[in-house]
Amino acid sequence: MQLSISNDQLKIDLDWAERFWAFYYNADLYIPLSHITKVTTEEPPSSWTDVRLPGTFFPGIIKAGTYYTDRGKEFWYTTRSGQYLVLELENEFYKKIVLTLEQSQVWAERIQQHNGKAF
Repeated sequence: MQLSISNDQLKIDLDWAERFWAFYYNADLYIPLSHITKVTTEEPPSSWTDVRLPGTFFPGIIKAGTYYTDRGKEFWYTTRSGQYLVLELENEFYKKIVLTLEQSQVWAERIQQHNGKAF
């Protein structure tokens, strides 16, 4: 997974294996920075009542794909690394995007700096 920021947008580029496990075959995810309302690196809430459609879930190994929750529609691509990057969004297809990245804290700070908002 590659993240980049240009033209006031965050680009999330999933590789072929990540697209496979997430059942996400669309173009890369582009999110205007102004649509990001909150960025955290804390573990997000997850529930057995979350409906996965489509996606993959193996407890403790991977949670990937689109999930319908009581919080709204969310995109997850997390593995057991536990280094979360959680983006809460407005005016987007997903209400929340949850990723695990080796440099999650660095990306959280970078998004905050480019966004100009204090989260």
